[in-house]
Amino acid sequence: MTVTETPGAQRTEPAARPSGRVRGTRHRRLLAGLGAGLVLPVLLVIGWHLLAASGRFSPAQLPAPLDVVAALGELAGRGELWQHIAISVQRVVLGFAAGAGAGLVLGGIVGLSVRARSFLAPTIQAVRAVPSLAWVPLLLLWLGIGETPKITLVAIGAFFPVYTTIAAALEHVDSRLVEVGRAYGRSGLRLFLQVQLPAIAPPALSGLRLGLAQGWLFLVAAELIASSIGLGFLLIDSQNTGRTDILLLAIVLLALLGKLTDAVLGVAERALLRRWT
Repeated sequence: MTVTETPGAQRTEPAARPSGRVRGTRHRRLLAGLGAGLVLPVLLVIGWHLLAASGRFSPAQLPAPLDVVAALGELAGRGELWQHIAISVQRVVLGFAAGAGAGLVLGGIVGLSVRARSFLAPTIQAVRAVPSLAWVPLLLLWLGIGETPKITLVAIGAFFPVYTTIAAALEHVDSRLVEVGRAYGRSGLRLFLQVQLPAIAPPALSGLRLGLAQGWLFLVAAELIASSIGLGFLLIDSQNTGRTDILLLAIVLLALLGKLTDAVLGVAERALLRRWT
């Protein structure tokens, strides 16, 4: 007895094969991207080790990578490392949430209203030029020496990239797209949420990632404000005590945590872009 293939089976089998190939291709691209991204850090560590072993710098000036790993074990063994990491991450997350939220709201107002743009934009751009350290004495006078001024300074750092990106993106939304939305009965908040917000999704999400990176940059200045814990404090304290190995460890940890939080935001960005584009 011969078994003939049905037309349905002929259609189904080819459809399943490309799916497996696509998944395999994506996995290979992901692994290739990860491998390529690790090449430069590995080369930098090798160069660091060779430079430290060359004798051109004393161990106090440039400790070897293994000395920094030993400092990591020392702080972890005393239980201090996780406290420094946890409080710094907390300050960045809270400051970023406050600053990005304010940037989204004010950027939306300035981007959507010509009058608000004329009234607010010049002053905000001027305040943006104030260096992070210039805020420290003022925040100490206004808010004291607790957690509030530290989180506020991180929020200031996160605010400006988000505000600038949102305002500029909304200002340049295609007017024809807005007209189509209005033709379909969208106005006010519905027009913003269903038409304008999806239209500015890529630059808006990039602005959030820039705001997060700026929040990490402002963290060190924030932890100068009468702080006794945190990676910024660890950085300054190790400089004062001559522990260059701990100083380099703090720099490496700030870089790694900044990259990790950016990667988490990047996952959310890709998920939102798949939904809106």
